[in-house]
Amino acid sequence: MTRMRTKRIKIKKRKSSTLILLLSLGFLLSCGTGEQVRLRIEMPQKTLINLDDFKEIAITNFLVKEEAKDFDLNKELTEYFTVELNQKIKNKISSTKVDMQNEEVFQDKQFWQKVSPEKKGTLLFTGSLEYTEEIRKAIKSASKRRFEEPFPEESRIEERRFYSLSLHLYLIEAQSGEAIYERTFKESKAYKNPNQTAYFAFYDMMLNIRDKLFRQILEEKQIQERYLIK
Repeated sequence: MTRMRTKRIKIKKRKSSTLILLLSLGFLLSCGTGEQVRLRIEMPQKTLINLDDFKEIAITNFLVKEEAKDFDLNKELTEYFTVELNQKIKNKISSTKVDMQNEEVFQDKQFWQKVSPEKKGTLLFTGSLEYTEEIRKAIKSASKRRFEEPFPEESRIEERRFYSLSLHLYLIEAQSGEAIYERTFKESKAYKNPNQTAYFAFYDMMLNIRDKLFRQILEEKQIQERYLIK
């Protein structure tokens, strides 16, 4: 009988301890403020390709569908990517000249195999480019002229410059001639300044294209926001 009483006492103590623990947790949770704390965390970004598989990145000239009036699009684009890639990766960056006549050439594996037949582990960085400029004019409304300009009768026409940039990028494995990455980047910008240059607008849009591209092919950490509830 004594043993049975002892067991019952122990069981009661365990139940009471569990109950106290549950009540304590409930009390602590009820004391929470419910406030959200925003945290900024660096998260590794998954890439579509692994550039470490290649010893060399060979940047070719691009197929330009229409040349710009004031500057050399091919020269600016190849030099831009050469500088940016050199700052981000340890692979050797080189340049090579390719004779491209049309867009179909990017699907021709044999053509790209002949570009660098002696170089194994080479990735060809190539593509096509289209850059356009347009000036649009519109008549300002009377109310807009009244509040924005001291002499509305002298300037009733509003002029803006529109620029569009389309870059169809290919990353082609030289040995197989196969495109392992392909994407079309499209950017457009409008400027109120009538004296805005096509050269400035080109680099303004290339910044957006560079960021989008590097997020997909480079192993960079991306800042993401998370919320912690107190």
